[in-house]
Amino acid sequence: MTDFASFESYTATARLASLALSPDGTRLVTVVSTLAPDGKTWQGALWEVDPTGEREAVRLTRSAKGDSSPVFAADGSLLFLSARPDPLAKPGESKEKKALWRLPVRGEAAEVLRPGGGVGQVRAAGETVLFTSSAYRFTEFGDEDNAKRKAREDAGVTAILHESYPIRYWDADLGPAYPRLLAASLAGVTAETITDLSQDSETRLSDEDVALSPDGKWAVYGHAVDVSASYGRRTELRIVATSGGASRAIASEEGFSFHGATFTHDSSAVIAIRFRESTSDSPHRRELVRVELSGDSITPLAAGFQEEPDHPVVSPDGSAVFFTASHLGHQPLWRLDLGTGEVTKLTVSGYYSDLVVSPDSKTLYALRNSVDHPPQPVRFAATGADQDPERLRAPGAIPSVPGTLTEISTVVADGRTVRSWLVLPEGASADSPVPLVLWVHGGPVMSWNGWTWRWNPWLMAARGYAVLLPDPALSTGYGPDFIKAGWGRWGAEPYTDLMAITDVAVERADIDASRTAAMGGSFGGYMANWIATQTDRFRAIVTHASLWHLDAFSGATDSSYFWMREMGDPLTQPERILANSPHLRVADIKTPMLVIHGDKDYRVPIGEGHRLYFDLVRHGVNAKYLYYPTENHWILTPGNSRIWYETVWAFLAEHVLDQDWERPELL
Repeated sequence: MTDFASFESYTATARLASLALSPDGTRLVTVVSTLAPDGKTWQGALWEVDPTGEREAVRLTRSAKGDSSPVFAADGSLLFLSARPDPLAKPGESKEKKALWRLPVRGEAAEVLRPGGGVGQVRAAGETVLFTSSAYRFTEFGDEDNAKRKAREDAGVTAILHESYPIRYWDADLGPAYPRLLAASLAGVTAETITDLSQDSETRLSDEDVALSPDGKWAVYGHAVDVSASYGRRTELRIVATSGGASRAIASEEGFSFHGATFTHDSSAVIAIRFRESTSDSPHRRELVRVELSGDSITPLAAGFQEEPDHPVVSPDGSAVFFTASHLGHQPLWRLDLGTGEVTKLTVSGYYSDLVVSPDSKTLYALRNSVDHPPQPVRFAATGADQDPERLRAPGAIPSVPGTLTEISTVVADGRTVRSWLVLPEGASADSPVPLVLWVHGGPVMSWNGWTWRWNPWLMAARGYAVLLPDPALSTGYGPDFIKAGWGRWGAEPYTDLMAITDVAVERADIDASRTAAMGGSFGGYMANWIATQTDRFRAIVTHASLWHLDAFSGATDSSYFWMREMGDPLTQPERILANSPHLRVADIKTPMLVIHGDKDYRVPIGEGHRLYFDLVRHGVNAKYLYYPTENHWILTPGNSRIWYETVWAFLAEHVLDQDWERPELL
């Protein structure tokens, strides 16, 4: 049982991710991560879940290095990734790279392939296995690439020469090795039998956008196309035979990128997300499209659908496309009937991911989570609106949370309805009002619509706080106009929306309006900083991985072009940056602030945290700086996560609850 009052109990709760269904529909496999014996990492293992819901889940693998990314092959064997050592390898041969492993229907798992660049994405169909692995430029995959790796290592060389942009992504440097798309016959995967399908896409292959046709004969992948020095890149879809040969573009349009391709049942087309790139006047926008493999037709689907579709999956019988899209504080599953064009919302509540469809196209399996429950496998019908799926037996279920979840809303000046989740701790009442913490989500084009391990409101509720989780302007799930309302105006409508919904919350009799704080991470951290410059209504503010100096950020983030399409070039179009940069208003900050930042954060580089803390100190603001030399945009390791919460709790206790500051023991 998860005890949210104990951080140790919370971190020990099993965490589920990924879902794979066997070709005959009788086996369902997920990844269950649990705390390692030393308490410093989480270890993933493959578990088999009974699709009928009758039997308990069974553990299939066990590895100190962890196992992930399950994919069933046509023969029923299970492919997965693991950095575990190969027991049959000679001493020194088994490197700390993710290898491709295969678990037969009966017998033990065996290593299939361990390239020098590790294995990334894996797909399997027919007799073909498709996977990605990194290799150095101007080298052949395999022996030549391994030789170059060894030569650099022996010479002590870590330098990277860049000749194109971008140079980093999230928390990783790009290069000097880049993703390659590779194919082989599942019957005999060796270095000699692998075909490199992406030799004409060097440094431009999207490691996340890879699809394999049901017959195993064709691969579709994302390929970056340079547009201009001011615009950056867009992504096109290219197709290549898995037997080898030249690739060709099947979806390439100015002003658009294509992602999430999945083949139709007859391998004649792909369903994909066409992503309209943003401009200063228009937010980015997603729509479902059908792309003919001939490359001469791109047909929009689900015309009039107002939300942002993602993660399309085609039914085996070809009758429907299933996809996810945020909607009013949830992320339901939707069904698009390819015959009639009708769109049906299949689920009534919750956040759905990792959808798989039964071979007869009648049953769906997915991982479902919600603001008040972590991911669990569920089963439901492929047709029928607003279903409440059946939960299947698996680790990680929790019996209860320490409080209640409700919704509040308000209508703002321009007529939009701003809604929010409100977490209330046990015992909150008019006779015993509780302090409130406003938590602003990141993104910014996203929503508070599911469970989060990193920013979990129930850990706050267990300590007596109410938590407000609002969706201000720029949030998904409320149509395109709601996003556009805050586009390029981060300090305007998003801020006033947050203040308006906070006003509604503090008017409640069970909330103590005199004891409030505000928090946020990433965009939410930006909003926390902006709030600090605009009002002193909160007793404390916590800002995590936050944007502070927007001019400096625009050239240092890992995706500068994407940012400048919205906010403008600081040299030629400084207006929006000047209007929205909180660093220009630091002299107005009076509220105590806790700054948190990780040095490996390339999305919001560490310079933002350093500059923010310095600016606060030199202006006499009561501030603390929790700095992580080894963490990225999020604090991911168990020990550092514990320190994150302990520091936040101590900071809020001091300023919101009027208690003495209690420094976390390990700091």
